[in-house]
Amino acid sequence: MNITFLLNGETVELADVDPTVTLLDWLREDRGLTGTKEGCNEGDCGACTVMVTDEGGHKALNACILFLPQLHGKAVRTVEGASGPNGEAHPVQQAMVDLHGSQCGFCTPGFVMSMVAGHTNGATDHDTQLAGNLCRCTGYAPIVRAAQAAEDKPVPVWVRDTPVASRVSSPMLPESSDELASVYAKHPNATLVAGATDVGLWVTKQLRNLDTVIFLNRCDDLKDIKVTDDEIRFGAMVDMNRMGDALADLHPSYAEMIRRYASVQVRHAATVGGNIANGSPIGDNPPALIALGATLHLRKGDDRRAIKLEEFFIDYGKQDRTSGEFVEAVSIPRQVDRLKTYKLSKRFDQDISAVCGCFNITVAEGVIKDARIAFGGMAGIPKRARHVEDALVGKPWTHQTIKAAQPAFATDYTPMTDMRASATYRLETAKALLERYFLEDQGEVTNVLEVSA
Repeated sequence: MNITFLLNGETVELADVDPTVTLLDWLREDRGLTGTKEGCNEGDCGACTVMVTDEGGHKALNACILFLPQLHGKAVRTVEGASGPNGEAHPVQQAMVDLHGSQCGFCTPGFVMSMVAGHTNGATDHDTQLAGNLCRCTGYAPIVRAAQAAEDKPVPVWVRDTPVASRVSSPMLPESSDELASVYAKHPNATLVAGATDVGLWVTKQLRNLDTVIFLNRCDDLKDIKVTDDEIRFGAMVDMNRMGDALADLHPSYAEMIRRYASVQVRHAATVGGNIANGSPIGDNPPALIALGATLHLRKGDDRRAIKLEEFFIDYGKQDRTSGEFVEAVSIPRQVDRLKTYKLSKRFDQDISAVCGCFNITVAEGVIKDARIAFGGMAGIPKRARHVEDALVGKPWTHQTIKAAQPAFATDYTPMTDMRASATYRLETAKALLERYFLEDQGEVTNVLEVSA
């Protein structure tokens, strides 16, 4: 396929692009722009961070798991393009020098580009903006101080790129869900690429060859978020940052969990549809959606169907999705917020869950009227705790009821032992999280980040 995009302000036109060449490899090997570093090559360390601009604004993204066709019609800034045309330093670059924000320098270009993107967007939540960039020698304090020092400096005109006008160069870059449905019907065995935060690792880590690839990032109608009196509907291509923003006031516990489970860079790329469709048993999104009673909307050609999200996951690696069928959207009913999501991982931020428990329990006049409880990391699929729910519904909302229901977790789940946690830990934790939900509802303080003697 042929693609066109801006690179540091200059138009780039590429013909017959290999669809699985990453931006990182192309920058370093074809363009000699070696400021963008290869660290983990899986989107964790941030050394490869670049700024990409499209109709949705300026975004920090990981170049190591960003395929070239995903850039069609966009603008890219690397660290070489952070400074001005006459060598003028960007405000964050100057602040990094002034405040000693670099030692060995390997991670510095990635930090700078995350800071450039944040500065361009007026973001001042620096701990969040820089959470996807790892440093092992300088320490984060001088880097954060540099970001703070640059806050009030004007945004340089040269980084305010405008996406390039571009025509579609390939049916594998569909412009709408209708075009996607048509091309996918002709190539039902193709690999669908949404944000590539999962598929990217198939290429960079597993060295897999993907014969036919369809990119979904230009399907703008799959990026809609619709909030009505009855439901919240997220198109499959809504990225996780936008999803978190939309849920912040409606279900704040869910929004905070989204903030924790990846970096800004990954959340800019990762999509709600991709997170569901990959069927991971430790994906953090599905348990929360299941607890909220979500409906999944699927499409094949002109045929559409809707199923409860928990019915989509059949077994490990197996979902209720036929050849040529794709996720179009997910919707959740509007409701009074009773949702709490608890993500347990070895690192508080940006780590794969050992257990992700989501609780949505309705209480009226001291009696449990409804309970929807779902977990990730407890089975081969995201799964409801139906026996626990049955042990709760109709009972008084008391500590005694909670204690009586806890043994039912062993009926609902037979977790495995792996490098993240033992089976015993997972079961005991599930019981404890139910109790934590009750105690929080009673006004008890259960902040795991607070330490007291």
